[in-house]
Amino acid sequence: MNIDSFLKFFVPKDHSFFPLFESDAQNLVKASELLRELLSSVDITEHERYYKEIRDVEHIGDDITNKTYEQLNKSFITPFDREDIHELTANIDDVVDSINGIARRICLYRPKKLMPIYKELAELVYEAAKEVETAIHCLKDPVSNKEKIRRACSIVTAIEHKADEIYFTGVSELFEKEEDPKELIKNNKILEMLERCVDEEEDVTDTLKSILIKMA
Repeated sequence: MNIDSFLKFFVPKDHSFFPLFESDAQNLVKASELLRELLSSVDITEHERYYKEIRDVEHIGDDITNKTYEQLNKSFITPFDREDIHELTANIDDVVDSINGIARRICLYRPKKLMPIYKELAELVYEAAKEVETAIHCLKDPVSNKEKIRRACSIVTAIEHKADEIYFTGVSELFEKEEDPKELIKNNKILEMLERCVDEEEDVTDTLKSILIKMA
């Protein structure tokens, strides 16, 4: 056992991180809700409105990230490893950034029509975000809640596998049916970003699983 691990038994842990983690997870859910609404609409003006809302949520996420890093810099004892706090925060930030990127590209590219499969992937992004929120809420007492955290992480993994299948189906359909090269490129990029978004949510749960292992 190193000296840092030894000291953690005697020095009170800084619990100021948990409200930041929860705010970050709630912000992720909000971004995913807005993405789902955007991809359910065919109105370009609605797309612009949702994008602006998502952009505002992304800025809130950046602020939470900065506050977490500032707290990390001034805290002597942390609830778990500093590297894991940094990675958890960065991974959540990546997902919100990706959601913002998808919304921005929808508005910039203006595809002639949104593929129905977008809505399916957006729903999976939202479902995974809710599981991330559940797992992070349980971090306040990870020992007592380890099974809840593991279950949420497992669900996100299953969601990621489902998203992969939907993504490949969408790409196949796109290349088979789309004859306009510009539309093909636009839609292929949007599909890639939606699939990557779920991958990044699984990255969040990988960090959570790593925290559980270290605390066992």
